[in-house]
Amino acid sequence: MKKEVDRLGLTGVVRANKAGCLDHCEYGPSLVIYPEGVWYWAGTETDVTEIVEQHVVGGQIVKRLLIPGHEPPNTPLTPLQP
Repeated sequence: MKKEVDRLGLTGVVRANKAGCLDHCEYGPSLVIYPEGVWYWAGTETDVTEIVEQHVVGGQIVKRLLIPGHEPPNTPLTPLQP
């Protein structure tokens, strides 16, 4: 995640930080995007790239990577304007 933030020149605009257990180990590596509170699982580096490009930058939910039981917000996401 941090590599993707750097690659896209989002350092200082987006904060990616390591966290302890997020209680979703059965899905593999997980992450949550705030302020929206959207929960994703990311099984590969390609998944992380897709989440950063589509959600963080593009303001679009990556439905195939949502963690079951965590519905995304009903409000539209705002694309990032770095």
